[in-house]
Amino acid sequence: MVRALPRRMEWGTLSVHLILIAAILVVGFPLYYAFVISTQNIQEVTAATPKIWPSVHLWANYAEAWTRAGMGRLLLNSAVVALAIATGKIAISILSAFAIVYFNFRLKQVVFWMIFITLMLPVPVRIISTYQVISDLGWINTYLGLTVPLMASATATFLFRQFYQTVPNELAEAAQLDGTGPMRFLWSILLPLSWANIAALFVILFIYGWNEYLWPLMITNTQEMRVVIIGIENLVPRSGTQLPEWNLIMAAAVMALLPPVAVILVMQRWFVKGLIEAEK
Repeated sequence: MVRALPRRMEWGTLSVHLILIAAILVVGFPLYYAFVISTQNIQEVTAATPKIWPSVHLWANYAEAWTRAGMGRLLLNSAVVALAIATGKIAISILSAFAIVYFNFRLKQVVFWMIFITLMLPVPVRIISTYQVISDLGWINTYLGLTVPLMASATATFLFRQFYQTVPNELAEAAQLDGTGPMRFLWSILLPLSWANIAALFVILFIYGWNEYLWPLMITNTQEMRVVIIGIENLVPRSGTQLPEWNLIMAAAVMALLPPVAVILVMQRWFVKGLIEAEK
């Protein structure tokens, strides 16, 4: 039995690695094939036998897709929207959680659960009423209209509330004895303790804002304010007789994929640390 243990551990490790490799192939192959298509010309894309190796038309396809779809403006709009939504959600959630945990007022728990219940009211459910409010404010086809309605986050408020409840009360008591005000306590003590959680949430919320489709589609009506997820549609032909240029469409899709990937790679260490601390 003692001699069989290492062999069992070896087979267990091998099986785990095989499962991970299979999962990577399942997830990664569509992305790889999209990149392969983005390097081919239209004849290679429509050939009877698909090619799974990159071709030599990468720079030509990407330059054509960049010019035809106006990718520069689209990427800028998406970056502004994603950054504003992520930053706004985190700022509002930190202040909300701070007030719920460290301030005593009537119906505090009722207020918290009212915030939490809004999770059952996603954007598609309240989209008509929200559109009416934004229209009355004159925010149609503006960055304010694209971002402000999406800034509140019950999930982030809940996560920060749970984290602040694990902070020792002695910190707040010591700060109060030193004459530190509430906002100074938040800025000097709570925020430095929350950086890992903030980083993890920022990655998630940035990707959420970057991939938002329905609301930007409704609230914008000019090409100058379109986000990249919608702007790729410009490369799809409107007539049924014209064959879609999938090589250009995939080139635009790959370019739209790069900024979120860059955010994940840059903040990977903080993202993992934040998830681990959140579990604790």
